[in-house]
Amino acid sequence: MKDIEGEARMMEKESIKELKEKFFTDLGGLFKARLVKVEISQRGEGETEFGTTSGYLCRIIAEYNRELLRLLDDGMLLAVRNFRTRNTEKRFTLMEIVRFWPEHFGLRGLREYHYYPIQFEIVEQSVVDWETNDTSTMIINIVAIPINYDLVIYEDGKFDFEKGFSFPVVGDEVLLLNAETIKQMYNKGVAEKYQHKHEASLGTIKMFERFEKDKIPIFIDFDSLIRYHFGIFAFTGGGKSNLLSNIIRKIIRFTDNNKIIVFDISCEYPFLLMDIFADENIDSLIVLESKPNSVDDFYKSIVKPKKYEGREDVKKGFEKIWDLGRVTFYTERIARILTFGEILRDIEQYISKNEEKPLYREVFTELQTFVRGYMEENNFEEGNEITEEFVEEFIEKCNELSRRGIHPKSEDYAWLTSRENLRRVFEERREEVEREGVCIDEIIDLIESPESTTRLICISISEPEIIKNLAMEISRKILLMRKREFKTIPQILFVFDEAQEFVPQPSQVRGIERECSEELEKLLRQGRKYGLGACIATQRIAYLNTNVLQQLHTYFVSTLPRSYDRSTVSSQFMIDRNIVDKVLELVPGEWLLSSYVATGISNVPIFIKAENSEEHIEEFLENIV
Repeated sequence: MKDIEGEARMMEKESIKELKEKFFTDLGGLFKARLVKVEISQRGEGETEFGTTSGYLCRIIAEYNRELLRLLDDGMLLAVRNFRTRNTEKRFTLMEIVRFWPEHFGLRGLREYHYYPIQFEIVEQSVVDWETNDTSTMIINIVAIPINYDLVIYEDGKFDFEKGFSFPVVGDEVLLLNAETIKQMYNKGVAEKYQHKHEASLGTIKMFERFEKDKIPIFIDFDSLIRYHFGIFAFTGGGKSNLLSNIIRKIIRFTDNNKIIVFDISCEYPFLLMDIFADENIDSLIVLESKPNSVDDFYKSIVKPKKYEGREDVKKGFEKIWDLGRVTFYTERIARILTFGEILRDIEQYISKNEEKPLYREVFTELQTFVRGYMEENNFEEGNEITEEFVEEFIEKCNELSRRGIHPKSEDYAWLTSRENLRRVFEERREEVEREGVCIDEIIDLIESPESTTRLICISISEPEIIKNLAMEISRKILLMRKREFKTIPQILFVFDEAQEFVPQPSQVRGIERECSEELEKLLRQGRKYGLGACIATQRIAYLNTNVLQQLHTYFVSTLPRSYDRSTVSSQFMIDRNIVDKVLELVPGEWLLSSYVATGISNVPIFIKAENSEEHIEEFLENIV
């Protein structure tokens, strides 16, 4: 009987060893740790202010090893067996490292009132001890936060990640997820979409970076990224434009039909996406504020990183874009067609001013009913431009109503009988001579028309009022067109860099700034139903429209030195403040990424190192030369 029990225990040990090798790593025997405490997060009332992913903090101790300190990284995922484990499945509570530090037993007991020579002796001895691997004198403290997922391993060796928090077994062994498990966790269902092509990845996960073979690519579902909106937040020099240009590049190269329109108030994306604009196989267009008469004018109008200024190969790159006819400028149309909303507002003014004239009021109320009935019957909204067919019926109705006892010398009569002027606008538009540049309607046709093959339009205009008007008009008209046609494809991504210019907090601004913010808020609230997505990129998130921020489903966050900005990220996106504060330690190109829809696992923050967009520019310039 004892032999049978011993054999069973031996088989169990072998099974556990095999399981550990498959899903976990001990970093070459260096990582030996235990969970010592699970405590309620000390945020208390601050939870509502800062947001948390978990109500618990887990405190862990690991055996001291100098090499282990070099290999550990913030953001690594740990696993501890939990109380929901059964015979048929092993369950582990997953948690993310937010900080770790070494501790010396002698230094811990050091007090200011100790005899000074003794203090010096203990401190000096600690320096010697740090160079050893003395586990009796030193430990490594680790603080981790549960990510509200269980790793479930079944008897047949299959595994899954199940959402929800399970209380871990205090005192049990802490295991470190290996690179392969992390890779499958964050890229599940996404890497396969791009056939695991390294070029389609956005960069690497900041774990196991010191092991070249274990570098973990991070893949993003670009279709979901677009449809459910995303934000990029970083202080000056954090690599915001670099990351955004790379995301645009990947969308263009690794998705089939998605289209992008960039509102580039800084005039830098024609350089950052130079390789895309110069690609003969990708239809694209750059819209400038004024007409460039030569490639030299075009070159001078674009902002370039300092190290690229004056380089001949950069000028050659711009020449290629120019020669392909990819550069134009914005121009307003002379003949402007009214919208249904403008017609209704005119009618409402006449209804209001005829409060004491029942006959006149009745005439204009009937005209109002006629217009609204036409709109409903033909599925038009107030933002839609009136059509020639409507104008003919409207003129006929106005003439009919003018004969209902309206005095021929009244202002009301003059308005009703002068609606024939509306015909003239359509005639003038048809008669407009061939002109240079593009207007709003032509930009919309390029991005929305089924016949258009244009995939990328960059509006590089530095005048705030012009580009804000363009952002409002283009987004409003495309949204209305999509609603009328119940259309969802192709998906269109609206990119707003320096987003504080486009979507400021409405209560803090007025005029065109407020109008623009409210119009774009509507785009984000309603757009995903119609295949319209948005990217919001800024260095001052605290200034943005909070209703817009609430629509974002994916977030890239880098260095944000201002505490209020980090608090906003934590509260708006429900990322634990302990994790958000780690962005202060990131270098340019490193990001905290969290997504509800675009990664293999939902809403689990991860630190990544993004691919450098300038590498693509350098490769392009090298080929040009």
